[in-house]
Amino acid sequence: MTTIEVKKTKDIGLGSLSFVLCLLGILFTFEFGDKSYMGDHILHAIGLSSWSNGDSGIHYTVFYSAIFFIPSFIIGHIYPDNIEAKAGKIISGILSVLILSALITFIISFLSAWV
Repeated sequence: MTTIEVKKTKDIGLGSLSFVLCLLGILFTFEFGDKSYMGDHILHAIGLSSWSNGDSGIHYTVFYSAIFFIPSFIIGHIYPDNIEAKAGKIISGILSVLILSALITFIISFLSAWV
């Protein structure tokens, strides 16, 4: 008797958007070499500041990247059977936790300055 081997392949679908959003969030957030952040250029083009004090202080670009990471995590969670959905979900989840940790640290340091 012969056995039939079935190879399950994942399809490109809405869950694949999770990985694309994750990559956009990474491109928005990180600096590559001596070039400035892509997110800084985008924020400047739409009239938003990327720093709290001109060119120093809190770098808001990291927090704006949550616009990409949170939907990426949600989409990857809802559609895990699409190509790269699981990778997008995991990477976005890790980066979202890091951003949330930075935000909580900022809030605690801000509140402790008042006390």
